Amino acid sequence: MIQLDTHVVVWLYAGDVNRLSPTAVKLIELHDLQFAPMVELEIQYLFEIKRTTLPAHDVMRDLRRRIGLRPVDVPFADVVMEAVQMNWTRDPFDRLIAATAVATDTPLLTADETILKNLDLATW
Repeated sequence: MIQLDTHVVVWLYAGDVNRLSPTAVKLIELHDLQFAPMVELEIQYLFEIKRTTLPAHDVMRDLRRRIGLRPVDVPFADVVMEAVQMNWTRDPFDRLIAATAVATDTPLLTADETILKNLDLATW
């Protein structure tokens, strides 16, 4: 199992696999794919500010069908308990996405340099 960060989900939806590292491609091919619920909220936010063209529900429904992408099922209280300790970012999306990976002890596939630098479970 591996969790995908928001930009990875958006790139996969758009078919922009050239933006993925060779390691990322291999991990995607070898693992069941999950996302933190915060990823869906961030995609919706990006849609609302016109940085993406489809609402999150459409993107996630398509990826569930095409690649089996599924949401992580973890109590939000567990995620918040981990997130309050992550003082290395002020971005609430990144903080809760990273905390979801920690709460489930699941690797997080991300190109985000800040997350890669501060989260042992992060990989690219």
